[in-house]
Amino acid sequence: MLIGEVAQRSGVSARMLRHYESLGLVRPSGRTGSGYREYSEQDIQRIFHIESLRSLGLSLREIERALHDPGFAPSALVDDLIRQTRERIAAETELLTRLRRIHAADPAGWEDVLQVVALLHALGSAHAGARQRAALSSGDEVPVPVEALVEAALSETEPNVAGALRWALARSGDGGTALLAQGLGSPEAAERERAVQALAEMPGDEALAQLHGGLEHPDVVVRRCAALALGTRGVADAVPTLVDMIVEGSNDTDAADALSVLASDTAMADRIAATLVGRLAADSTEAPARGRLTQALAGIPGTKASGALVELSHDTDRAVALTATYLLQLREVR
Repeated sequence: MLIGEVAQRSGVSARMLRHYESLGLVRPSGRTGSGYREYSEQDIQRIFHIESLRSLGLSLREIERALHDPGFAPSALVDDLIRQTRERIAAETELLTRLRRIHAADPAGWEDVLQVVALLHALGSAHAGARQRAALSSGDEVPVPVEALVEAALSETEPNVAGALRWALARSGDGGTALLAQGLGSPEAAERERAVQALAEMPGDEALAQLHGGLEHPDVVVRRCAALALGTRGVADAVPTLVDMIVEGSNDTDAADALSVLASDTAMADRIAATLVGRLAADSTEAPARGRLTQALAGIPGTKASGALVELSHDTDRAVALTATYLLQLREVR
């Protein structure tokens, strides 16, 4: 079979076949009387073999090694190809993400494009100061895309930078709320905690709804953070979790403060007082927890809480009795 027919049958150009021959990858088995290259069926099979290896991403040098090295290990080469492919996909995915974020910023000109690129680069800096400055400058002229802010907030470990990123997200509008809510489903506990902390500072009804759903989250840290945020916003459904936090001694002072904010009217104050008293009376409640529950009554107004403190001033636990007596004295002064 002559070179033109081989090219038509294999889909490999005559020029490429000559190149393969120059590299020693495939040589025609013979020549015609006129000197034309003549390929056998075995030669054609070798050409298809070469093309198959090329389709996997092998270079011609790697193909030559695969064809001629008797000690060649295909598995090692395939492993290397997998690694190279993953690296290429990761690089292209990163580029695509960056381009999408630049597009989302809706730059008016090249100066805006360069500024967005600089801010995105700063958000990924190894220096905390650079990340913080990028967060604080977000929205001054060209806004940092909210997707980039959310990604940075969910991965940030430095407290000051994390606070700046949450501030920037709160200024960015509602766009970040849904993305932060996705972070609540992260397999990483630290990422879930950062997501709920950021949601706690987001304005609007959508953030409130996501926090409300956080009360049922399987992660106790998410539930507690959501309860603190909802308590300060006056959401009564947070009361059971806040009381649990006092019993467990987890951010109990903040939880008591949130309960005092919720106790803004007589009905709610009496409900909270009754819940605290109910936990005080439970047989399973240990002495330290009873002390914290008694202290929490200090921030609850109304006769229900005062009556509970009067009873507790005679409690068999001396620490509880002394605490209740002291709190009653403070209430009389006020």
